[in-house]
Amino acid sequence: MTFSILTDDEIRSLLDNLTVDELESFRENLRDALHEYSTGAHTPGQALIHQPERTVVRSGVTGATTLFMPSCSPAGHGVKVITLSSAEQIVKSTQEEEAGQDASNPLIRPTGAITLFNPNGSPRGIIHASTVTAFRTALASLCLVHKRDHVKTITVFGCGEQAYWHVRLTLLLRGSTIKHVNVINRRFSPSCGAMLRRFYGVSPATKAREGWTETQFGVLTPSYGEYERLLRDQVRSADVIFCCTPSTAPLFDGNILTERDARRKGRLIVAIGSYTPQMREVPVELIQQAIKIHDHAGKRIIYHHKHAVEGGVVVVDTLDGALKEAGELIEAGLGPRHLVELGELVMLHRIKLSESGDSSRNSTDVDTDSLSASASTLTINSAPTEEKNSSSSSKESSEKEKRPRHSRHLSVQSIQNLVRGASRSRSRSRNPDSADADYEQRKKEKKKKKEKEDELARWLQKGNVIYKSVGLGLMDLTVGMQLVDFAEQKGVGNHIPAF
Repeated sequence: MTFSILTDDEIRSLLDNLTVDELESFRENLRDALHEYSTGAHTPGQALIHQPERTVVRSGVTGATTLFMPSCSPAGHGVKVITLSSAEQIVKSTQEEEAGQDASNPLIRPTGAITLFNPNGSPRGIIHASTVTAFRTALASLCLVHKRDHVKTITVFGCGEQAYWHVRLTLLLRGSTIKHVNVINRRFSPSCGAMLRRFYGVSPATKAREGWTETQFGVLTPSYGEYERLLRDQVRSADVIFCCTPSTAPLFDGNILTERDARRKGRLIVAIGSYTPQMREVPVELIQQAIKIHDHAGKRIIYHHKHAVEGGVVVVDTLDGALKEAGELIEAGLGPRHLVELGELVMLHRIKLSESGDSSRNSTDVDTDSLSASASTLTINSAPTEEKNSSSSSKESSEKEKRPRHSRHLSVQSIQNLVRGASRSRSRSRNPDSADADYEQRKKEKKKKKEKEDELARWLQKGNVIYKSVGLGLMDLTVGMQLVDFAEQKGVGNHIPAF
């Protein structure tokens, strides 16, 4: 078996030159893995997804934090070991920077390696972790960007690797519609200039092929005289907001997006920079607005009227990890019933985009009248159905309870049933004339499921969606295994036969 070794430069070269089809292959592979992780879908006889909690150690020499992130899937197993500055070091550096002082100790940007093994345990490769970590995080976010109707203006907070890859992959996937990329950072740092140079350095042929030749880039920092006004404008005008900084305070005032006029526009907000209970990027008011519901007759009703629809939940990559590490969600008092995992939503059918072909509609408006078959409300059942479970269903439920993940405890029961494709067992009627009645009942249930699926898909397409990611080893394993095969096909890296 060949053993592959990839440096960070080799990985960056491969990923910077992906075609749309190659990107889609990576995205679909990760999508499938996340779906299996969240729903427990697997083929009998194959290894199940196993995602232990990561182990954290702290160096007494540098004060930096090292994470050990193991994971196992049918593709194989592996572990990422990555080191970065601790939350305390980041806070201190930020305070020094804001005070105009030089940092007393340079921050350690995420660095490490991912060791990969085949399912039988034979070594498959070792790859540098820096670029892969940023790429796989952006790739997961892309699963939601992929579903958005209008992506014309991007606003990104931060200018590191995570910020770069979130913008770069969005340009590759949706470049033909993107007009503006707004970068907001604490100061015009060397990393800001480096990020812009990377975009300007993309060849004209590549830009033309991907459709973003005319896309305009800009950087906003607090040193601008009208910073507050420009910040407000760039946040409000964004169709997609990427928050990619290890911030300990919200990156913008919540009122910017919770005021009445701002709520007419639907946005996707991706927060991936904060990863400890002390950190936060998204204002708590915005999170509370996203989950605001009204209970009525056993149902969860999310009102939207003239506002962009709210889903009543926050999307996360891993429920357990988000509840322990996402400072914004902890501060907002969110629990499992307020969250849904990304893997539970990625398989919803794709609605045809109406991006640039319809000039009669302004991209900043959301036609909420068309979002629901029930006029002004999007309804999501919160109580479990009262149908009887078959013995096989009970057995399956018992097996799921043994697993470490708890996404199955979500209270948005209709989302769970819908995205998992769970079959409902029904009691058989003894009435010989019940065949027609059963057929009509199944027909009604199918229609109701289709309507609800349309509502959920349109929320992902047009509504206000907040996605919080803290990362999990499965992402590194899935992308890493595909990457070493891809590199071998391209003749990039060192590949040792019969290792």
